[in-house]
Amino acid sequence: MDQPKESQSKDLRKTLKNRHIQLISLGGAIGTGLFYGSGESISLAGPAIIIAYLIGGLAIFMIVRAMSEMSVEDPKSGAFSYYATRYWSKRAGFVSGWNYWMNYVLVSMVELSVVGTFVNFWFPAIPAWVSAAFFLVVITAANLMGVSKFGEFEFWFAIIKIAAIIAMIIGGLAVVVMALPTANGLRASFANWFTVGGGFLPNGLMRHGANGQWTGLLMSLAVVMFSFGGTELIGITAGEASDPRRTIPKATNAIIWRILVFYILTLGVIMAVVPWNAIGKPNAQGMVVSPFVQIFDSVGVHAAAGILNFVCLTAVMSVYNSALYSNSRMLFSLARQGNAPRYLSRLSKGGVPYAGVLTSACIIALAVVVVFLWPQFAFNYLMSIATISAIINWSMIMVTEMLFRRAVARGEGPGDLAGKTGESALNALHFKLPFARVTPWAVLAFLAMIVVLMCFSSSYRVAVIAGPIWLIVLLVSYQLTQRRARQ
Repeated sequence: MDQPKESQSKDLRKTLKNRHIQLISLGGAIGTGLFYGSGESISLAGPAIIIAYLIGGLAIFMIVRAMSEMSVEDPKSGAFSYYATRYWSKRAGFVSGWNYWMNYVLVSMVELSVVGTFVNFWFPAIPAWVSAAFFLVVITAANLMGVSKFGEFEFWFAIIKIAAIIAMIIGGLAVVVMALPTANGLRASFANWFTVGGGFLPNGLMRHGANGQWTGLLMSLAVVMFSFGGTELIGITAGEASDPRRTIPKATNAIIWRILVFYILTLGVIMAVVPWNAIGKPNAQGMVVSPFVQIFDSVGVHAAAGILNFVCLTAVMSVYNSALYSNSRMLFSLARQGNAPRYLSRLSKGGVPYAGVLTSACIIALAVVVVFLWPQFAFNYLMSIATISAIINWSMIMVTEMLFRRAVARGEGPGDLAGKTGESALNALHFKLPFARVTPWAVLAFLAMIVVLMCFSSSYRVAVIAGPIWLIVLLVSYQLTQRRARQ
């Protein structure tokens, strides 16, 4: 039976096991961005999208390593906000926490906006908003059942995704080895990377197309970075991990092979079977389906395509499941800090921050309205705004990590680091960020470049405008809450 750390009414329960955390972090990163959004990124960069995932993957790995460096030493729920508050300022904690919450509200809306695409594969007559509403209720109910139950749900969601992706890779490789013809008239081959539609780098690094849109390898990076959103969820789970010093490093280091297998190898196989310039185009029924479904449709295995469509649906629900979990914990942490209404710190008898779950779900319910009124806006623009919100969050993680190290060096570190100073204190860190003197600056420069590139995209440009406005709203909100607290 699960036992709380202090009491059922005061603290979260530390019942997430290693297998839960491994699969939760994986589940948060493999969803719409890979199963659905990869079609857009491939259309921008062609087969060179593989390079974009390598570059973006290295950046996100360093961000998660920075997060994990702090989480291992001081595991807390609502990690980003807590660390920003302790090592930066209460204002930074407020901005970090509410920005992260909003980021996952937007991510949830994106997930729910495309769920209808997968349902319509079998039931074309069902409106997208009905699918969104149904899964909103189901996942919210799952999150109210307790963290150990949530961990089990997410574990099996992720197992389904992993098994399907591995099966797709093996099946795709078999099609390539046997050089089977496809519906496009081409034989499956990795040579298609270099011979179809202008070769490996068809649009160059950056090119202004005839339709007035910018394309190229650099332009694909914004979509790629959205795909990686969710990997930092490892930090949120630390507050409910039974053994964070062991489980967090294992989950973090596993990100590398996840990127290699679940992004790069998967998309490489897809582009060997389906010509890259046919990915994301409408099928015979006039529907735009996931590239993962296209790979089986293209060789006439329609039953397998149906199964994979179910997996894509499961993947989307997995990401929404993780999003609702992380948002409820962030609101709980913000309430504990005094940066959110006190009622959000309420826990159920099972140790679930039910007030945070229900509040987040009610806000996310707006996705049902958005999908109904503006289906195209729902994916294109919400994804872009979610990306700028994620960039703000990642940037704050890197800045906080630098401030954390300064505090450790001054002898103000957490736990058994307290009292140690200088290099001896930094060397005592259990899970150090590689090349810590330069890595945060390199990552911040990369994220700044992503923001500049977003200015060249019509669908992402609105996010570049919305980002600063959102930060101003957060800063003004913080000042108003502090003024109210002093009265």
